[in-house]
Amino acid sequence: MILVVGATGLLGGAITQILLAQSRDVRILVRHNSPSTAMAAQGMATAAQTLVDGGAQPVYGDLKDRASLDDAVAGVDTVITTANSVLRSGEDTVEAVDLQGNLNLIDAAQQAGVKHFIFVSALGADVESLIPLLRYKAQACAALRECDMTHTILSPNLFTEVWVGVVIGAPLKAGQPVTLVGEARRKHSFVSIGDVAAFAVAAVDNPAARNASFPIGGPEGLSWRDIVAGIEQVLDRELPVRFVQPGEHVPFVPEAVQQSLVTQNTFDSVIPMDDLAATYGVTLTPVSTVLQRMFGG
Repeated sequence: MILVVGATGLLGGAITQILLAQSRDVRILVRHNSPSTAMAAQGMATAAQTLVDGGAQPVYGDLKDRASLDDAVAGVDTVITTANSVLRSGEDTVEAVDLQGNLNLIDAAQQAGVKHFIFVSALGADVESLIPLLRYKAQACAALRECDMTHTILSPNLFTEVWVGVVIGAPLKAGQPVTLVGEARRKHSFVSIGDVAAFAVAAVDNPAARNASFPIGGPEGLSWRDIVAGIEQVLDRELPVRFVQPGEHVPFVPEAVQQSLVTQNTFDSVIPMDDLAATYGVTLTPVSTVLQRMFGG
């Protein structure tokens, strides 16, 4: 049995659907007040009922409630978690979900005798990071490495669909200009959600994934200016773009990741992926393909 935590997110939903297509026994953690159906209608989530209809076994619980996780991990061989707080609000703070919630899940899994724990972190996660999301993910990774469970830690770079959707798609939909930070010339390995999902699923049975940690990127390095140019080519028109100084507010971008836009403007994060993709049997998706999918209609 494989438990997917964060299954109603875009990445978790993609992972769950691949596992179901492989006829795996899949359980998903679902909150009683899950907003997944409403968010899925906006393209921001995966509806829990869709996964249940596809064969996933739902179990109700919440990362913030340690006791509720015991039923979720009972009889589970592998845990895959993609859960994060980025699109949440209220009590679902970054500390409550990305730190304490993950620590709760790690503890529950270890107590239940889970054999393999696959954790989706993020590129740049560091216990000294000024970005709470990255700091707490790094602390959760440290706790996981100290456990007896076999672990796999995936650290994806910028999700193309998510970041492009927020930074460019949202303002365009609202009839507003795109806002870029600084010069926006730094190159990053934007990666498709589907590719990260493929790596997570491949890690379940691949011996190379045992107690391994590795970054995941796309097949090329692109800047935000390159992304804008790619969308202009798809739309066959010029986009309205404004530039702001680091630290200035960027409309439509969640507060939890505003600082990330600033740091993206200070370094390149191009990840060589040929060997890793071959090891896990993943064919990487070009950013141009994703942009065509997002804006071509």
